[in-house]
Amino acid sequence: MRFCSLTASASILALASLVFADADSDVISLTAKDFEESVSAEPLMLVEFFAPWCGHCKALAPHYEEAATALKEKNIKLAKVDCVEEGELCQTKGVQGYPTLKVYRNGTPGEYSGPRKADGIISYMVKQSLPAVSDVTSENHEEFQKSDRVVVVAYLPSSTSEAAPVFSAAAEKNRDDYLFGLSTDKDAAAAAGVKPPALVVYRNFDEPRTEFPYPVSDLKVEEISDWVKELAIPIIDEVSGENYAVYAASSKPLAYLFLDPTSEDKDKQLEAIHPIAKKFKSKMNFVWIDAVKFGDHGRALNLVETKWPSFVIQDLANQLKYPLDQSKELTPELTAAWIEQYIAGKLEPSLKSEPVPESQDESVYTVVGKNFDEVVFDDSKDVFIEFYATWCGHCKRLKPTWDTIGDKYAPIKDKITIAKFEATENDLPVSVPFRVQGFPTIKFKPAGSRNFVDYEGDRSLESLLSFVEENAKNSLELPEPEKVETPKADSDEAQVPVSAPTAEPEVTHEEL
Repeated sequence: MRFCSLTASASILALASLVFADADSDVISLTAKDFEESVSAEPLMLVEFFAPWCGHCKALAPHYEEAATALKEKNIKLAKVDCVEEGELCQTKGVQGYPTLKVYRNGTPGEYSGPRKADGIISYMVKQSLPAVSDVTSENHEEFQKSDRVVVVAYLPSSTSEAAPVFSAAAEKNRDDYLFGLSTDKDAAAAAGVKPPALVVYRNFDEPRTEFPYPVSDLKVEEISDWVKELAIPIIDEVSGENYAVYAASSKPLAYLFLDPTSEDKDKQLEAIHPIAKKFKSKMNFVWIDAVKFGDHGRALNLVETKWPSFVIQDLANQLKYPLDQSKELTPELTAAWIEQYIAGKLEPSLKSEPVPESQDESVYTVVGKNFDEVVFDDSKDVFIEFYATWCGHCKRLKPTWDTIGDKYAPIKDKITIAKFEATENDLPVSVPFRVQGFPTIKFKPAGSRNFVDYEGDRSLESLLSFVEENAKNSLELPEPEKVETPKADSDEAQVPVSAPTAEPEVTHEEL
């Protein structure tokens, strides 16, 4: 989650405070004087801790205001605290970034894990205001099933039915994401067209009603959770920062259709892929994405041309990419064939790689995607490798130390390779049993092994060298430096006095 920094210049703060001046707002402004009294008096309140200069706070502001107005009718209050004016209060509440949102129940705080758009905030807080399982009767049945994006209703003979506690446990586990109701009303069951016991999911997208296909008497919490999560993902939807986490949490691959949203053919292109997405939904999730706004994401998925529409499948678990050839016209037939080949395991992932260097002139070996296996999996050598990003500040600070390690072991490069890999410009091959999650990542591959040892120590030269010595399989004994004899001066020439050698200055290494 993105946060603004906790520091800003006084001039920016003074200017920004004007922007956040309250007008006719439904968001309550809290201060240290009234904070505890206000949150303790409410059964449920959402509080935003913000800074006026924070860009993310400014983006949230209209959505927060809209949600406050809508939730006012349901007696759910939204409040805010200006952490520039109330710095001490925000510090005591553990605020470390902006905006921070907390849900207070009678004064007791809990983390807000919902969306940052108005409809998402409204939906999340409504679910928080209700019990994990709401009572559904014939009177509120129709209204309840339309009250959220995904609504789950259990129709049971009685509240003491065997399935009731299992359903309640599933509801408690997933209450932040979906709305759950239980009905023992025969008229409600008749209106739903079911015979109790039954379980139905209602949605405001795709097929509006889906009944649980297995005997409800044998319900298990995980089965309910998995079934609802599957139905909560549309056949195809636009992906953005608001819903990407839903797809990232899924075990399925993600298929992207990159579209220009301003194109006159956008809707036709979505209509063309919809039956394909429906056919293969059990195998992968489908999304469309704004190719103009998220062009960088397309390049990260190895789409090399700014040509839309384009299609790519991503194996999220292994970070492997399978872009469909952009030189071909994207048709439903071509897309379906590409998906079928992927499912059958007949596609090779697209691996981004910089060119293999023509020469290796530095003591640190430059590894790219194309030569990773050849260099790193050389069984005769120990390999100490840094995975870095050119823009990474920590990587830049590590470079002098890493070069020093390369220089130290340069005389025995037939036994050990000190290497570096630019992980934003190169993809790791399928043979590698890990994926890089942050920079710098440092790993050691012992000679004769395909396993990698994670380096988790500090980044001082001494600690890094000690790690190498502990894990190396080959002998790291360095050759004796060659002695250079000083020629003797001729006896008939004046002797030039030689001063005593000075000690080399001690090298210090600052730890991060």
